[in-house]
Amino acid sequence: MTQETGPTPASSRRRVSQHLVDLAPLRASPAFARLWIGGAISGIGAFMTQVAVGLQIYEITESTFMVGLVGGVALLPMIVAGLWGGMIADVFDRRKVLIASSLVAWVMTLTLVALSFWDQALQGDGGHAPVWPFFVVTTLSAVASTVSNATRGSVVGRILPEDMISRATALNGIAFGSMLTIGPALAGVLAATVGLPWTFAIDAVLFTAGFLGVWMLPALPRLGERVEAGWPVLKEGLSFLRRSPNIRMSFVVDIIAMTFGRPYVLFPALGATVVGGGPLTVGALTAAGAVGTMLTSLFSGRVAHVHRHGIAISRAIQVFGVFALMFGVVTLVLGLGEHQAAPGWGGIYWPVLILLGLAMAGMGASDEVSAIFRQTMIIQASPDEMRGRLQGVFIVVVTGGPRIGDMYAGVLATAVALWFPPLLGGVVIIAVIAILTRAQRAWRDYDAQAPTP
Repeated sequence: MTQETGPTPASSRRRVSQHLVDLAPLRASPAFARLWIGGAISGIGAFMTQVAVGLQIYEITESTFMVGLVGGVALLPMIVAGLWGGMIADVFDRRKVLIASSLVAWVMTLTLVALSFWDQALQGDGGHAPVWPFFVVTTLSAVASTVSNATRGSVVGRILPEDMISRATALNGIAFGSMLTIGPALAGVLAATVGLPWTFAIDAVLFTAGFLGVWMLPALPRLGERVEAGWPVLKEGLSFLRRSPNIRMSFVVDIIAMTFGRPYVLFPALGATVVGGGPLTVGALTAAGAVGTMLTSLFSGRVAHVHRHGIAISRAIQVFGVFALMFGVVTLVLGLGEHQAAPGWGGIYWPVLILLGLAMAGMGASDEVSAIFRQTMIIQASPDEMRGRLQGVFIVVVTGGPRIGDMYAGVLATAVALWFPPLLGGVVIIAVIAILTRAQRAWRDYDAQAPTP
């Protein structure tokens, strides 16, 4: 007679480790490791600046619409930069393109430092700096970052084996989560303590780490025959995209999610009214979304075993819509009672902040699931000589979509109420993704073991 025994501690640890993020890409490629670490550190500064710009413009104008307009003004230049940047990444040495675009972004950050100190000086006389220079500088910075990110995405497939792409994308989620957690939280704390000018200055210092990661990349010239940058190369990429229903669908569903499900532009107003806390609330809510992103990436060890990427992306985006809907409902219901109880520490209505934070964490987690499989699909289903242009379109989507979303939320919040954009957006996301998934059989049948664009 044998005696049944439960799981041993060793077997339990093995089961847990199977679900944790796989660090193999960092060990397999020192170039990827340096790029990943440097990008995470410099990205913290970039997200600090993103939050600080919103706070700066809200301080000058006291207008949620003007905060949302930051994204709207930059949208068309970013679309052009994404397409053009992806093209030059497919034509020239990708390392050199990364170096040039990174330096431009750094100069724009230094300019923000100067503008913010100027505004601070004018406040002593009861005035403010004009807002238009901030729009110009943030637009130029967005253009440089778009070119840089499009090129960076096309590099991964060259410095890592194909079977590690999904695991590397999950690692990128941890880096992104770190940026989005630490950066906005630091922005909130620094803006409330040392002020906005020094917040921008710290971003300029953190940039160094990212630049070193780029500088230490190997040469990454174009594979295959030499071509000249221009309209024919761009047209070739667009023609490939027209023949690639799955990659095209991955862009469409993300645009829908980012257009209707982004409440970030509402944070300054929420910090000033419903929740209280000002910059601290802005940082906390932004960081809550990043916590969800990091948790998804931390427990991403099984992503290599998921092959039906189309279905996985659609389900993740619908869950994202559910949490966006929750954010709107909480803002509506609890906002009605904002003056019925005294605020707590920091002038914050903590029950409201906690519930909104949970909604943001859920949105961050589900969005990261979608991002892992969308990025993996683009890299695996397209040839290397086309990846720069596709990454350019991808960056236009993931950066342009949120800016459309900022305008959508800013306009509706101004016309109706703060709760209306996420509540309506959540419903739209759930319904439209269900319709598109049912209508696109190739998307439902996509199998990563035999990837087809």
